[in-house]
Amino acid sequence: MRKSLIALTLCLTAAGLAATAQAELTGTLQKIKDSGAITVGHRESSVPFSYLDATQKPVGYAMDLCAKVVAAVKNELKMPNLQVKYQAVTSQNRIPLMQNGTIDLECGSTTNSLARQQQVGFSVAYFITSVRMGVRKDSGIKDIGDLNGKPVVTTTGTTSDGLIKQNEKGKAINVKNLYGKDHADSFLMVESGRAAAFVMDDILIAGLIANAKNPGDFAIVGPSLRDEPYGVMVRKDDAPFKALVDKTLIGLMKSGEAEKLYTQWFLNPIPPRGVNLNFPMSPALKAAFATPTDKGVE
Repeated sequence: MRKSLIALTLCLTAAGLAATAQAELTGTLQKIKDSGAITVGHRESSVPFSYLDATQKPVGYAMDLCAKVVAAVKNELKMPNLQVKYQAVTSQNRIPLMQNGTIDLECGSTTNSLARQQQVGFSVAYFITSVRMGVRKDSGIKDIGDLNGKPVVTTTGTTSDGLIKQNEKGKAINVKNLYGKDHADSFLMVESGRAAAFVMDDILIAGLIANAKNPGDFAIVGPSLRDEPYGVMVRKDDAPFKALVDKTLIGLMKSGEAEKLYTQWFLNPIPPRGVNLNFPMSPALKAAFATPTDKGVE
């Protein structure tokens, strides 16, 4: 009889703990638990972070990092069979789709800025980029001053728009602003001669150049207009979910696994064409791995 009471007590205690754990779930974790699925937002042409391979599957450095986050969510919720859905997003719609609950985390090439922090949340930085210019080598453009009077493209919804005027040399020039629907569209404008330069994150330009028909026709030029941190985008004021994302990414950085993933995507041939970006890790990114931070840029 005593053994039966002990067993019953243990069962009730376990049930109580489970109920408490369930009750403590909030925000995104509760949403995922209730729906039985997690939706990952991804880009279609942000090489090598998040893009479509030859089979139209989203792949990349950010996607691999987010796969680790998804695994952590499965473990946290004790849902090994959690359904993983993928939703393509653009620079223009990624924040609205996060806010309205369509996606649960966004894995791409999104800059963590103070302005965006008013709308969404960000993980610790997993990449640091420099905003520069992609041009045709035969354009004669070497610096910001060479853009005066010329059409310049950037991608709709990105932080690159407006950075030229903020630069000291850029204050005295006037350009015709063009906007691509995505990075591939923006680069195509330079490739086809419709734009003289593509102002964007240097690594994204490097990826597009590497996959161009004639990579040798293009160059990345000019000074850095700004260094920007990329973070996994999550919902604003969702501390438990952000904490899980951060814990996962920081663990990857401290264990050296994040650096291995970097080597795989930036220093080795990648799909779909087996192109090697040959883009060594910058001192700024090494510092971000050593001392992770979710600080945004102005």
